[in-house]
Amino acid sequence: MAIRSLKILFIFYFPTGTVRLWIGSGPYLDLDGEIWKGVTVTDSLDVIEAAMNGESNRLTMGVSGVAPVLANTAWREVDEDDVIGSKMQIIVQPCNEYDDPVGVRKVRFTGTVDNVIFGDDVQGDTISSTVIVELVNRFDLRTLASEVVISNADQQARSAILNPGANPDRIAERLPRLNDKSIRWPVRR
Repeated sequence: MAIRSLKILFIFYFPTGTVRLWIGSGPYLDLDGEIWKGVTVTDSLDVIEAAMNGESNRLTMGVSGVAPVLANTAWREVDEDDVIGSKMQIIVQPCNEYDDPVGVRKVRFTGTVDNVIFGDDVQGDTISSTVIVELVNRFDLRTLASEVVISNADQQARSAILNPGANPDRIAERLPRLNDKSIRWPVRR
């Protein structure tokens, strides 16, 4: 069972139902029997990668090629104020050499919908909708004063939200013990 590629999946938990999307074309059937719709992400993968790696607490994701029926449903739900605040996750699915899913999916980003922007492009009789979704995680509104560090408890909570399947982040657990200590660097001779 060798991993040869990865699929990037997006799942939105709206009040009226769950929407499953993946970066690609056509439908994708996962190991649980769920069907994911293929979309084209208009933003570069760098933006998504920064959010997945915990380097960004905001994510603006443009999706094109959305079916007009799905775009109209999303617009109605936004208009009814049901979408803002909905949960969204970015998931990575390992695949084999035949592009079939293998192994366990991993959640790489969890956020909430902060804003949705709609646009339509018409070419002849074909309508192609673009939806831009602005997402934030729970640390978006966090403000820190200059020269303040994040606490161990905050960092562990942050890592548990950003990557729930991973081991707890222990990077800041020694910070309280380093308070009022000086570190002497070795003298080179």
